[in-house]
Amino acid sequence: MTGGIAMEETIKSARVLVVDDEPSLLKALEALLRKKGHEVIALDSPITATQRLAQEDFDVAMLDIKMPDLSGIELLNAVKHRRPEVEVVMMTGHATVETALAAMKAGAYDYLTKPFEDVERVAHVVARAAERKRLCDRNRELETRLEALEGNQQGLVGNSGAMRDVVRMIEAVAYSAATVLVNGESGTGKELVARALHARSPRRAQPFVALNCGALTETLLESELFGHVKGAFTGANRDQKGLFEAANGGTIFLDEIGDIPLSTQVRLLRVLQEGEIKRVGSADSVKVDVRVIAATHRDLPKLVRAGRFREDLFYRLNVIAIPLPPLRDRLDDVPLLAHHFVRRYNDRLGKKVRTLAPEAIELLCSYRWPGNVRELENAMERAVVLCRSDAILPVDLPPSITGRTAPVLREVAAGAEETELIGQSYASAKDSALRRFEKRYVEALMKACDNNISAAARKAGMDRSNFKRVLRKYRSDVEADDGDAGPEAPQATA
Repeated sequence: MTGGIAMEETIKSARVLVVDDEPSLLKALEALLRKKGHEVIALDSPITATQRLAQEDFDVAMLDIKMPDLSGIELLNAVKHRRPEVEVVMMTGHATVETALAAMKAGAYDYLTKPFEDVERVAHVVARAAERKRLCDRNRELETRLEALEGNQQGLVGNSGAMRDVVRMIEAVAYSAATVLVNGESGTGKELVARALHARSPRRAQPFVALNCGALTETLLESELFGHVKGAFTGANRDQKGLFEAANGGTIFLDEIGDIPLSTQVRLLRVLQEGEIKRVGSADSVKVDVRVIAATHRDLPKLVRAGRFREDLFYRLNVIAIPLPPLRDRLDDVPLLAHHFVRRYNDRLGKKVRTLAPEAIELLCSYRWPGNVRELENAMERAVVLCRSDAILPVDLPPSITGRTAPVLREVAAGAEETELIGQSYASAKDSALRRFEKRYVEALMKACDNNISAAARKAGMDRSNFKRVLRKYRSDVEADDGDAGPEAPQATA
């Protein structure tokens, strides 16, 4: 319990409604929760509680299951009818599997058995419920924001400062005919930027044509871009227009521009300077009116210095530069993007996934995303396919994100014995199993790797910072930041 209770100290205070017909217990709970920083409304009447719920907002409700006038289950149903967002913790001195299942089916977050032998566990359950309420509120806020963003940003989803800068730049230059160079790591959404520029430009009614320049050989690339005449090369059985002609009046997007050979760079430079192309095998020039948007994940100035990219072409392309940040530098956008992709794959796969569980959001936001937005999209597609309820759970996420604990979570979800439900809900059982697993797993790994955090992280298949975040929950000798050099002794700075 030690690792979990620490969270309670950092969580924001909550507004808690406590309803119990035992005055002594009511007073004790009120004192405990106030000490933990929560605002507490303690009532001994379920009827009065329903009246307060109709007039006031609460984060968590603690309800006794056996009360006069109105049972705890009836009050739970009333809470979920009037305030479905409130997280409910049930309390009883007569725990049975049947009452536990009834409470969880009616929407209770957790279940506590009286008398409370461990008051810190009570405080911890309330803190967890309050945190879940906060994350669910954030989920609803994200849904609202997502609806607005999807309508006016042409697929560019994000509300972080970095993405707002990108959107402002797009809005500023969309109406210009100037060439744009989009620079960013693979998977950051460079084509989406190009499409947004085209959609907001005066050319929006004309063609948008995209080509990955790094996917073709030199001969095929030139034929695709500029077209060819019959007999220009083996297999050229007829005249063929290129993409520049196909995009005439509109926009052409050239992805991975840093991969094109020098000979093709010369021909591309002519298009930018003269506004005309020559088909492969032809001496005749063809005028074209095309806005060029190029993109790369490479360092073009470095390629220029190495003689692998023409300097004059670089300056022609780099009239307007739009840098795209990697996803790890805008983690605030991860929940918004995740909801966006859940919606997309719900429609495509015919599923009815409504949202993401707070625990899943927490895992997504702690991951470093080396594959950027593309990796997140793939993870969400997988999650929607595997999801068996209306909310994506940690078990639905790829092992690379969950730290390879998915099999353990699935075991808890599928095989928990009924006896474990007495005094403990599914959510608590899952949390306890995960903490036990994590502790045994990291201790065994650290022992096998002679306390070398980097080696243990590699063996676990986890990013070092993510593995260290897990390790710090169970090892007091691991500091927040450290260098990455050499083995770490058991008591040395990690």
